[in-house]
Amino acid sequence: MAKYSLPNTNSSSEDLDCYIGSRVKSLRASLGVSQEKLGNHLGVTFQQVQKYEKGINRISASTLYKIAGILGARFSYFTDGYDENHALRDNDLLSYDVDNLRKKESIELLKAYYKISNPTVRKKIAEAVKAMVAASCSIKGDQ
Repeated sequence: MAKYSLPNTNSSSEDLDCYIGSRVKSLRASLGVSQEKLGNHLGVTFQQVQKYEKGINRISASTLYKIAGILGARFSYFTDGYDENHALRDNDLLSYDVDNLRKKESIELLKAYYKISNPTVRKKIAEAVKAMVAASCSIKGDQ
């Protein structure tokens, strides 16, 4: 399992481009939006979307704003977690694991979760999952 950590180099703008691209890809995939469909809405080819997602081509602020609108995200979503030290913040969650987010199981779970229209129910599910994780960690610690 590869943990997502960005190298601490002088090419911080390139690191940020890759980070933003990976956030675009993760969100797009979790919503079931194809690169072609996103490209059509942006007026670019799916190959251009691939280059954005890989960080090969930089996404302008106006294009990122359009992507946020198309995918229903806050503009800041794409930079959340990226700090001046080029590392992800480790809030109260386990380390960010990109490999897990790319798994079919994770994407299906997210799709199902967001099909629940009632935000109160979604919040309670999230709280229940966090409680299960905490209980699981305390059981493992007791062994």
